[in-house]
Amino acid sequence: MSIVEITALEKSYGALKVLKGIDLQVSPGEVIAIIGKSGSGKSTLLRCINGLEKFDSGKIRVKHRYLDRQNAKEMRALRQDVGMIFQSFNLFPHLSVGRNVMLAPKLVKRRSLEERTDQAKRLLEIVGLADKFHAMPDQLSGGQQQRVAIARALAMDPAVLLCDEITSALDPELVGEVLRVVEKLADQGMTLLMVTHEMNFARKVSNRIVFMHQGLVHEVGPPEALFTNPRTPELKQFLSSLHA
Repeated sequence: MSIVEITALEKSYGALKVLKGIDLQVSPGEVIAIIGKSGSGKSTLLRCINGLEKFDSGKIRVKHRYLDRQNAKEMRALRQDVGMIFQSFNLFPHLSVGRNVMLAPKLVKRRSLEERTDQAKRLLEIVGLADKFHAMPDQLSGGQQQRVAIARALAMDPAVLLCDEITSALDPELVGEVLRVVEKLADQGMTLLMVTHEMNFARKVSNRIVFMHQGLVHEVGPPEALFTNPRTPELKQFLSSLHA
């Protein structure tokens, strides 16, 4: 059974139709890279999956639960299953790195201080920041802050992790350190949906590429097939524009 199922999803902002009927199924442990031009609906799709955006019609199921924004209890449960990492790191500047990672498990899962401390140290080790537990966010580079944001998302033990252009705010030399962490998560079997402009990375770690164009899933398939043999003029044009 798929871990994420999206059916006939539509979303408009006023007269602008951003998603025009998205159908997508994601298997447990699958890594999906979502590519396409700006304005094609990629980030909106991710924001609908974790309930940040209200969609107009269609259905989204994560594990066994259909997304219902009218049901606060169901939404809290859904958000425990779906982690999200944004372009901006959104760390709390007044909290240490360790306390940033420990906050949500305290508020949502009511875990003890000892449990939360042990988990935060383990997650910071996974993202290569074991020595930064007591550091403040403003003492870290952008790449380090984004890795803390990844650890914070993982602290909720999500079934699915959504990554929205998580390297776009970083200087080029810092991109690699964040992508290495994401690659490690993929190797460990985390289900990932990531919007990215890093095509070489998408090609390397993804099971499938989803190419979105004008609010639709235009092409979907294994990386090699889409990158070496695009079927539609739109995907050919998009790929050629990357090398222009």
